[in-house]
This record gives sequence, structure tokens and C-alpha cells, in this order.
Amino acid sequence: MTTLTFTPMTEDDFAVFWPTFQAIVAAQETYAIEPSISIEAARQLWLKAPKASVVAKDTSGQLLGAYYLKANAAGPGDHVCNCGYMVAPAARGKGVARAMCEHSQQQAQQLGFLAMQYNAVVATNEVAVALWQKLGFSIVGTVPNAFRHAQLGFVDTHVMYKVLPGH
Repeated sequence: MTTLTFTPMTEDDFAVFWPTFQAIVAAQETYAIEPSISIEAARQLWLKAPKASVVAKDTSGQLLGAYYLKANAAGPGDHVCNCGYMVAPAARGKGVARAMCEHSQQQAQQLGFLAMQYNAVVATNEVAVALWQKLGFSIVGTVPNAFRHAQLGFVDTHVMYKVLPGH
């Protein structure tokens, strides 16, 4: 695993990240985001709306991945956060998602969140499901046929949850 640095995402970072974002949502395998989303709408979703948007870069400054962190719900539910992670194709399988998940949990605690919830982990994304479980997340529910996978048709999604350390 390469050494990573984590910094808040900038507009310039988003421009570099955009092809990765676009390819992942266009594949329709892991994210329930409109495949034809505009760059402006994607920027709002990933960079502007969340409480934090972070990039992971290697020592040469190459962007390897990004995540957002936001409250999962408003008002009385705002103590639980939600995150989304995307890894650049060339960086997959190199520990970037694990490192981002670990970093996001630290960030979440610093922002006052007590737990983290993933609302719709596509069940056929077995690598992600296994990683989140290794990092302490539990499947607390499964929604049948909640995702329309580009190759597999309707597949289940999991709701995954973890109480953050110290709570």
C-alpha cells in the first residue's frame, strides 16, 4: 500500500476526479446516481453538499480516490453520518478504499458523529461488502431488488452500520 495524503477536495481536485466519478456512475454497478449526471450536478453532490469532501493522493500528488461525508439524516438523525467512496481505476486493489474508510471514520468522529451508515451497498459488490465488514460494519438490513445493475438486472442492496469508536 502506497503512502496516502488526505486533503479537503478543491475545485481543481474535482476536475481531476470527474472522469473517475463519471465512469463509476455510468457503469451502473455500484452507485444509484443518474448515469448521465452533469458535471455541475456531480460537483454539487460530491463537493458542495457534504460536510466534508476529501481526496486521497499518493506521494507524487496523483489523485487515487475521494470520499464525501455528510449527515445521513436531518434533525434528530444528524448524529449518524453517511459516506461515499470512489477509487480511481488504476488504484483499485491497493488499499485505497480501506485507507479512505479509516480516515473517514476519524473525520466523522472529529465532526461529532456517533455512527456511520451506508444506505445502499450493492450486494453484488462483494469486495466492498467484505471490506466494510472487515472494518466493523454490520449488515443491518437488506432491500430486495433495490438496485438495477447494468449487467445483472435487479439486485439487493444492504444497509450497513457501525457505531464509531468511543460511543
